[in-house]
Amino acid sequence: MQILNDLRRAGLIDSRRGQAGGYLLARAPDAITLRQVVEAVDPALLHCTVAGYGESGHAVRQAWEQISTSVRHELDQITLETLASNPGGAMFYI
Repeated sequence: MQILNDLRRAGLIDSRRGQAGGYLLARAPDAITLRQVVEAVDPALLHCTVAGYGESGHAVRQAWEQISTSVRHELDQITLETLASNPGGAMFYI
């Protein structure tokens, strides 16, 4: 239930009460990227948290920052529509 609350606070889903209630996307599937979902649910995954200490600290931090940037860029390219339109893809239930 916490994930649904995180997604709702991020404006990615809406919740409706009542007999016909439930959760639905707040925007079109092609307007929601995986990056937005990850940032709503676990933003720490997308940010470099490596300290730049020690002899190799700066180089290690720089490498992780590049990786974080690449992951954010790739996640921006994948929308919920992309995932849903994948033929033979898995069906996801919440």
